[in-house]
Amino acid sequence: MKYMLYAGLAAVASLSTHSIAAEPLAAIVATKADKTLLTDIEYTGKQLVAVGKHGTIITSSNAKNWQQASVPTQVLLTAVTFSGSELGWACGHDATIIHTNDGGANWQLQQVDTQLDKPCLDILFTSELHGFAVGAYGMFYETSDGGKYWQKRFLDSLLFADDRDYLNDLKRSDPQGYEAETASILPHFNRIVATKDKLMLVGEMGLLAHSTDNGKTWQRDEEIYQGSFFAYANDEQGQEIVAGLRGNIFSRQLGEQWQPISNNKTATINSIIASGNNQWLLLANSGVIFHYKNNQLTIEQLADGKAVLDAVIFENKLVMASENGIKVKGMAP
Repeated sequence: MKYMLYAGLAAVASLSTHSIAAEPLAAIVATKADKTLLTDIEYTGKQLVAVGKHGTIITSSNAKNWQQASVPTQVLLTAVTFSGSELGWACGHDATIIHTNDGGANWQLQQVDTQLDKPCLDILFTSELHGFAVGAYGMFYETSDGGKYWQKRFLDSLLFADDRDYLNDLKRSDPQGYEAETASILPHFNRIVATKDKLMLVGEMGLLAHSTDNGKTWQRDEEIYQGSFFAYANDEQGQEIVAGLRGNIFSRQLGEQWQPISNNKTATINSIIASGNNQWLLLANSGVIFHYKNNQLTIEQLADGKAVLDAVIFENKLVMASENGIKVKGMAP
């Protein structure tokens, strides 16, 4: 999800094993923490929580006054998720996953491994105990105990047939080489999303995959595009939208085939949110916000031209996590 922007802003690091290599430094307390790079934002039902650069996490109950949380790391945090209003998790570089049980005010380290050269790019919990963390080169971790232990998985079902045959041969002939190959043979997993009847995984090289058994098994969908996808969303009526590199957008209705949406704006799309009245907002680089409704796409561009990484609707306002911190704008009636 947002991998290209992150790679340009910081050295790419990792998601992890359960071991902790060294004691991380606590996030630096900043006077303008709401003005730094922020990569993701959630509304917990009680307050807004945004994460970003140097381990910054900020919270607010009104989208005006922001408080910096106590965070045990200074790495770039890339994603945040909540199960209810109190239990939350965030992930980022250097194999870092952190957890809060007080709505985001205080965070504890669950895992870190600075030896892996891969970032975690998204995190999702489907219950208070069951969660997933995904990232670069097929990184996939799962927990069934709220993150006390994260199990590494290799999703070989998402390999192309030739790659699967190659790995099976290598596993028999060169176990050490097999381990090395499995570390990089899969594409980046940029986003994992739960719908009412499945989990969706999207990523690099046009990856679309789904699971109908809560992540136990995964099936690769038919390829519709060879570039990277960073965002996916769906609604209660079954409409789905997937988007990513250079403004490429596809949609489909329940039971139909994916169709490309005509778009002459090439800003890479980072996130998709529903904004009511069957309208979607697609948040992109260069300050671009795409409005999609009834198969029509209109384009808005923020004056500062800074990337918008994610947003939430709060009290009829769009509260955005951006390359230049929190931005708030009113929603059209």
